[in-house]
Amino acid sequence: MDLPLVYHPDYVAPLPEGHRFPMPKFQQLYELLLADGVAYPCQFHAPERPPQELIELVHTPEYVQAYYEGTLDLKAQRRIGLPWSPALVNRTCVAVGGTILTAKLALSHGLACNTAGGTHHAFPSYGSGFCIFNDLAITSRVLQKLGLVQKILIVDLDVHQGDGTAFIFQGDRTVFTFSMHCEVNFPGTKQNSDLDVPLPVGMEDDAYLQTLAAYLPDLLSEVKPDLIFYDAGVDPHIGDRLGKLALTDTGIYRREMQVLSTCIAAGYSVACVIGGGYADDLKSLVYRHSLVHRAASEVYRHFHL
Repeated sequence: MDLPLVYHPDYVAPLPEGHRFPMPKFQQLYELLLADGVAYPCQFHAPERPPQELIELVHTPEYVQAYYEGTLDLKAQRRIGLPWSPALVNRTCVAVGGTILTAKLALSHGLACNTAGGTHHAFPSYGSGFCIFNDLAITSRVLQKLGLVQKILIVDLDVHQGDGTAFIFQGDRTVFTFSMHCEVNFPGTKQNSDLDVPLPVGMEDDAYLQTLAAYLPDLLSEVKPDLIFYDAGVDPHIGDRLGKLALTDTGIYRREMQVLSTCIAAGYSVACVIGGGYADDLKSLVYRHSLVHRAASEVYRHFHL
């Protein structure tokens, strides 16, 4: 049995020419994993669009309905940063379904990876920073509702603080939020995660990985989660347009190996989402996103999951 992966052609929706969100990366990531022999077609599972009531486990019915119908006001649209379209509504929902499926596969196989997800800036009543619905929060609530898990740990290594996720789970002892992010970066107003580790601008590979190692093992033994969500944003990369940190490709790969092997060796199941990544060179960006899948395949084989 090989590492379970999740992808759907609807992960890509049309955006206006020149839009700064790299929408084509999702399909290109799928194609790269196949082309490089990292994965085979039989490893991919296709998600379904979840019913509206599951989205509403986290988001207000008014916001969900307004987004579905395209009646959000201009200010709310601008805050999201993506122009509304029926195709984007479908893409948003299918991607949430992808994270739900990834989490279920992780619980049954020990490790699974989505080829999208990590929309951690979405709040209950509004979207922000290219994030419309919070897939990590919704999936956490779905799994709890189904009785599949009680305690969840979210390890968010996107370069931007997971502010929406932190806000949603503030004061909730069943979901522990850990965000390691660039201190001087979006969002301007940070929320309080259960554990925030703000990093200085320009931090490089070794310092980053040492910082991570100082927190992650202790966190696992303290939280003892039934499932870990890993938001593997590649925007800490030195070549990222929105990052401000200085990790290399090698540093990102070492990070993925460090997170996954630490969690799996300790006996915890991990569901991975790809998080943020923004670069003019799409090919390089897609390769960076593939590093979590390459590392996960390695860890999956090594631990005979």
